[in-house]
Formats: sequence, C-alpha cells, structure tokens
Amino acid sequence: MTGSRKWSVIVTLGVIFGTGLIAGLWLNRRADLTPVPPTPPPRYEALESGEAVVMRVYREISPAVVNIVATHQALNFWMQLVPQTGQGTGFIIDSEGHILTNNHVVANAENLEVTFIGQKKLQAKLVGRDPVSDLAVIKVTPFSGMKVSPLGDSEGLVVGQRVIAIGNPFGFQHTATAGFISALNRDLSIGQRTMMGMIQTDAAINPGNSGGPLIDSRGEVIGINSAIFTQTGGFMGIGLAMPINRAKTVAAQIVRVGRAIYPWIGIKSSINIDQNLAVQMGLSPVKGVLIFELFSGSPAVQAGLRGGDRLAFYLGRPILLGGDVILSVDGTLTPTFDDLQNAIVSKNIGDRVQLRVLRGKEEFNVGLVLAEDPRIQQ
Repeated sequence: MTGSRKWSVIVTLGVIFGTGLIAGLWLNRRADLTPVPPTPPPRYEALESGEAVVMRVYREISPAVVNIVATHQALNFWMQLVPQTGQGTGFIIDSEGHILTNNHVVANAENLEVTFIGQKKLQAKLVGRDPVSDLAVIKVTPFSGMKVSPLGDSEGLVVGQRVIAIGNPFGFQHTATAGFISALNRDLSIGQRTMMGMIQTDAAINPGNSGGPLIDSRGEVIGINSAIFTQTGGFMGIGLAMPINRAKTVAAQIVRVGRAIYPWIGIKSSINIDQNLAVQMGLSPVKGVLIFELFSGSPAVQAGLRGGDRLAFYLGRPILLGGDVILSVDGTLTPTFDDLQNAIVSKNIGDRVQLRVLRGKEEFNVGLVLAEDPRIQQ
C-alpha cells in the first residue's frame, strides 16, 4: 500500500469513528433529556377479581368502622378500684353518629372512646343496650366527612357468598379478613337464651372483632359479628354473625326509646314435648311447648290458656303437668320453646296471633294480642 493511500484509509476510518462517537453522544444526550413516564399505580381491575372485591370493600367501608375502648372501675387483689379496659368494634349506622356494636363490648362501661381510621378519637355515650340480642348502640357527635355504613338486606343470603369482616382483633385496628358464608340458621346460646338464625362464616374473627360488620361483595353490611366457636380462645374457622335485618330492628328501637322492645305471651316452660313423651303423658303424639305457669295479667291469662296443676319428675327434675301444649303460632310449628320465642319476637306489640293448642287430646285455636315483655324493661 502506497503512503498516500494508507493515509486516505486512516482518515476515512477516523471520520467514520468520529461521526459514530458524535452521533452516540448526541443520542445519549437526547436520552438524558427525554423524561421517563412514571409507572402507573396498579388498578383494581388488573388484579384477580377476589382481591379487587376485598380491596374495594375495605376502602369504602373502613372509614365507618371504629375501635371501641370501654373502661370501667374494678377491684384489684388489694381491694382497690383500678380502671379496667376492654376493646371491641362498632360501625356508624346513620348520619346522627349512632354506632352499632355488641352489648358485651360496652356492658358496665363508665367511659367509651372510639377511634376512627386515621386515629381520630372521639368520646361516645351509651344510648341503650339489649342483653337479649347482645346488641348495643352508642353515639358520637357527628363531624364533617363522617362515613355511614350502607346496611344491606340479610334475607336471601346463600351459602358460598363472599364476605369480608372488618374489625380490631386483639387491638390491631382496622383489620380486614375475607371468607365465605359457611352456613345459615345456626343457633347461638347466650346465657339462658338461644339466638337462632345466625350467619356462620369462615372469615377470621377473633377477640376484638365483636360488634364489627360482616359485609357482602356489594359493600353492604349483612351481619354484625357476635361470637366464635373455639376450644382454644382463638379462631378455629367458625364465626357467627347476627343477620343485619334483625339488628336493624333492635337498633331502631334502642335509638327511639333507649331499649329493645319484645312482645310476649306470658308463659313459663322448660320442657319441650316430643311424640314419645306426649304418649307417656296420655296426650296425642305431637310436638310442642308444655305450659308450666302463666304470668299474672299476661296475654296468655287473658286468652284463657292453662298452666300445669300437678307435680311430676322428668329426667330427675320437677315439672308441672296438666297444662296446655302450644303447637304453632300463626301456622308456624313450635316444637321447642326457642321456636316459640322466635316466632313471637318476630311479631310486633299489639299484633293478634293465632295459637294452635293441645289440651288433653283436643286441639283448638286460641287468639291473643301480644303485649310488651315487662321483664326486659330497663
């Protein structure tokens, strides 16, 4: 290669290299100057549908859910009065600041403090409580932006529906758990009374969840979490909630008059007649509630029903025989005393009901007007 041609090649390569270097620097500078668009936040629609439901429901309802701290005075080991606190959950049910919760959350409380999401704290006052249904209503002063829980309809619920529970388990505020309706019409015994028709769910419920909302996938409250079935004190997959339709009725009565109002017929009974026992007693083979005694002046007395007149022993305990057996209320069979009680409390004060009654071997109808149960008046 001649000298001139060699220099020509070197110059050509230098031009190409220089041009590439300049172009690279220019492109790199353009890249540095071009803004990078921010990563968009994740959209609920992009998630799995079940996740999106829980996230949406929590976002919409959690501002209406509160943590309740109930304080009362108790005696310690040295017989000194010291403050004792308990925690539970509640939720706002109207624009006036009424909060629905469980009776056992606020029973005997001398001071009530509620905490909203975001740590806003307010003092609350007791409006009224009902030990029979284990419901209570407390109230805070309404404030701007206060969220009210949308109350749904608990009729027509189906096993398998998705549900979300929001509460304050073990003091951990505003915790969401999700699950399904596991069963319907479960019975829950509280003291000497059995609450029937409860919702069973596998959404995790623990101490501190009591009084919180059970919510469907539409974001409507369909129950109030009341209890768990447990052998360890912790959640074992069975939580029970009162249907919201029943809770709404009790809450409305408490807000209106400060207590729940229950109709009654005024009988005493502690035994259910099955077909075998009925035959042994010389009655027709039926199922029903044997009347032991009648409360003085009660609707049952006014309707001419009869209590027992002779003492006997059944399964080692004394009972009164000879009274009427109530078989049904307005056509609804009442094989047990709980069935009878639930048939009656579903009515209103002043309603006239028809009882199907067995006296001896004769069946007949008895009409009576329901009165308010004076034993529950506070």
